[in-house]
Amino acid sequence: MSEPESGTPPAARGKKPVHPPELLAQVAALPTLPGVYRYSDTAGQILYVGKARNLKRRVSSYFHKDHGGTRIGHMVSKIAKLETTVVRSEAEALILENNLIKELKPKYNILFRDDKSYPYLKMSGTGRSIPDSGPGSPNPAAYPRISYYRGTTDKENRYFGPYPNAWAVKQTIEILQKVFKLRTCEDTVFAHRTRPCLLYQIKRCSAPCVRYISAEDYAEDVAHAEQFLRGETDGLMKKLEQRMMAHSDALEFEKAAEIRNQITALARVLHQQAIEVGGDANVDILAVKIEGGRACVNLAMVRGGRHLGDHAFYPSQVQWGETPELDEEDEPKTLEAHVLEAFVAQHYLKVPAPPQLITSHAIAPALLALLAGQSGNAIGATDAPRGQRRVWLEMAQQNAAIQLARLLAEEGSQKARTRALADALDLPTDNLDDLRVEGFDISHTAGEATQASCVVFQHHKMEHGEYRRYNITGITPGDDYAAMRQVLERRYGKIAEALREQGNAATVRMPDIVLVDGGRGQVAMARDVFEHLALDITTIVGVEKGADRKVGLEELVFADGRKKVYLGRDSAALMLVAQIRDESHRFAITGMRAKRARTRVDGGRLEEIPGIGAKRRSRLLQRFGGVRGVEAASVEDLTTVEGVSRTLAEEIYRALH
Repeated sequence: MSEPESGTPPAARGKKPVHPPELLAQVAALPTLPGVYRYSDTAGQILYVGKARNLKRRVSSYFHKDHGGTRIGHMVSKIAKLETTVVRSEAEALILENNLIKELKPKYNILFRDDKSYPYLKMSGTGRSIPDSGPGSPNPAAYPRISYYRGTTDKENRYFGPYPNAWAVKQTIEILQKVFKLRTCEDTVFAHRTRPCLLYQIKRCSAPCVRYISAEDYAEDVAHAEQFLRGETDGLMKKLEQRMMAHSDALEFEKAAEIRNQITALARVLHQQAIEVGGDANVDILAVKIEGGRACVNLAMVRGGRHLGDHAFYPSQVQWGETPELDEEDEPKTLEAHVLEAFVAQHYLKVPAPPQLITSHAIAPALLALLAGQSGNAIGATDAPRGQRRVWLEMAQQNAAIQLARLLAEEGSQKARTRALADALDLPTDNLDDLRVEGFDISHTAGEATQASCVVFQHHKMEHGEYRRYNITGITPGDDYAAMRQVLERRYGKIAEALREQGNAATVRMPDIVLVDGGRGQVAMARDVFEHLALDITTIVGVEKGADRKVGLEELVFADGRKKVYLGRDSAALMLVAQIRDESHRFAITGMRAKRARTRVDGGRLEEIPGIGAKRRSRLLQRFGGVRGVEAASVEDLTTVEGVSRTLAEEIYRALH
């Protein structure tokens, strides 16, 4: 058997690591209180963040036991600094731990990326009975509106969810339109209707905007819709049947027929549900799958008795095959169980937990108790369900396996593209995970609202958190070369300065490839900037459009004099170059459009000028055709607008110039 490499940490060679006496003395002096601990290495990098209900017992177990060549051993061998925070309870420790994990992103923690907020179904109003306004336009507040919503909830409206994705919300809205005919239009549209819209014609709305339904009857439909959303379908069906019979007995056959149609539509919806949930109205089903150094947690959501869909989550940093987290009772735990508990802790601190969880692996009762104390509601969990619940779990496990297989296939393809690009450009291939590409593009509309974008590709994926936009100023409108010069100088000027200073050279890094969207002209401009900054021009690569600007015929142009390279239409390297180029273009154009819209809509800060209200602003924009026209107008031109005196015209001119 070969000897281990000399650079292998002591723990990896089966020897217990040696720590400074000061660190061990700090461990010995820890209190027996709940808290959070943080380990750092000699460079100050955070290695691990953990929580404990007994700091002294938990932290001591890392230093007083021989962890051998395990992942814990690797981590313990690097610990040079310990920081602790004492809190009042284990629940507070859980919250602080997960906040620190998301903020610091420690190397050895299982980390789930924060997704954007979950969508909800919003029903306007708080449920109070609001009378209609009588004759004239109906009061929108008397007829609650259903809509898709994503963001922070409030007490002014009612929210149902959260839902796993936007599709689930929109499908639910469609059901409510078909069965209960609730409105979806904005209040401004509702208040100005004089005849019903198309939704009434196709039987998706009861047209409250033109009083085709009374406020009382509409409120009853709203109440029934809420029952449906809460999963109270049996009681709802009985109530509808009773109403239908009451109308029939009163010889109100048209109203009875409307309720009959409602019952039929609702029965059809309930019959089409793929999962029969029985008495379980709100349940989350969680299944974890680990393979190929990656993990997937599949979350299936049942709300109001309906299966709303699945959402897959992929944690980082599970490739070592075990976790450094020691169990509070020193009981062995599988990696799957650790991944699942990490997800439960991080996910349900920001998303309300349902009363019941069905999981592929056991969840510690202490964790459930902490979450229950945080939310104020009891939370139960089972990892050995029976009957229908077992079917749900098997479906979630199957989906987790499918999603993980898809992820591994995509990552394998992306790694192949990275290698192909490195080979095409004769770059080293010994550390492809660290290959960094920064792509640039310029976007404007006839010189207006010029913006430059910088996107980053590293670790075989686009690193969205490192994207940057640059507002370009002080150039001739439409001069893309000057815009490219400015963004490159701003992006790499400070890096070049740090590289020249011996003490800072190790703290900064230039990308391996600087990708500019353009041919020889843009590459020449980039070369001038790099030569002025004393940077390596061999990293500059331009993407020149091919004959007739056809996709797949692009050529790579180099700043160091190498001949142009055509990679081939089916080249994996060209696919990666095109991906980065297209992403830089997308990021630039979306920023430019947002900037242009702000300039045009905000009226160039017109409403911020004293004396300019909505009416005068509207008159100015109409007279001069928009913000740019107002900015180009002279004081004399401005005085021709009704309501604008010379004094005010001079104030407007000063504010816009």
